[in-house]
Amino acid sequence: MPSWQSGTQGALTGVGLSIGYPTQFDGSPAGLVVISAAPGGPANRAGLLPGDVILAIDDTSTEMMGIYDAAERLQGPEGSSVELTIRSGPEIKHVALTREKVSLNPVKSRLCQVPGSGRDSRRIGYIKLTSFNQNASGAVKEAIDTLRSNSVNAFVLDLRDNSGGLFPEGIEIAKIWLDKGVIVYICDSRGVRDIYDTDGSNAIAASEPLAVLVNKGTASASEILAGALKDNKRAVLFGEPTYGKGKIQSVFELSDGSGLAVTVARYETPAHTDIDKVGVIPDHPLPTTFPKDEEGFCSCLQDPASTCYMNRVQLFAR
Repeated sequence: MPSWQSGTQGALTGVGLSIGYPTQFDGSPAGLVVISAAPGGPANRAGLLPGDVILAIDDTSTEMMGIYDAAERLQGPEGSSVELTIRSGPEIKHVALTREKVSLNPVKSRLCQVPGSGRDSRRIGYIKLTSFNQNASGAVKEAIDTLRSNSVNAFVLDLRDNSGGLFPEGIEIAKIWLDKGVIVYICDSRGVRDIYDTDGSNAIAASEPLAVLVNKGTASASEILAGALKDNKRAVLFGEPTYGKGKIQSVFELSDGSGLAVTVARYETPAHTDIDKVGVIPDHPLPTTFPKDEEGFCSCLQDPASTCYMNRVQLFAR
């Protein structure tokens, strides 16, 4: 089940969608599934959600369409438009999207001041990572340094709707938070083939309390990162089980120009959970009203009357 995240570079022109093949066939029409919609991008603003099925792109059925072909059809000149036929739950709808440059600074961060008694007010640093492009690990380090300079003493890393991207960036970001341990095992039919681990030499935030937020749009490199932080007991995970994209596929080009995707290996977390079967299971659910933007996040920590309220102890206790 390959997922194609167009634009692991600095910026791209498109509709801000990451797509994959549906994970199970339940008799419903075939098509391509939305893994995530880039925050603030055209698809996100039009209300496309993880799990929505794309049945057609500009009246061309996706039933037999490959990921790469679909991704090319979704991209195009800035300002041009593309029409998608979407099945969202039982509903079929037609959505016209205007392509635009989707900015790929993958990190948004902010400082949340949580009230406490006297000098006990706490500063929590919120970091939202939207994709693993080539800027990702550098941007996370930069956010940590900036928040630290403002006396932050705990972090929340939000990986919700992050559908992955560059695998090496996922490994680098895990190293930022871990003083030692396995990050991921790569396994094939004969067992463990490769181990990615860390000795702590790249760690810059291995001790502050850390909470990680995940959902069903958290896929691929995000799941590797979340699994590494959970299994090494570095972070407490909140949310819902992740997408479950843990196959490593090689695409071979055939003589007629078509491609064949062959699964050659799979990812397993440090506790040997096969990501592809179950995803990463969080430690605790999040309140259903918990928002996805940084402004809303802070209000859930500051206002005991809000329906999404969580105090610092709930957020970082095992």
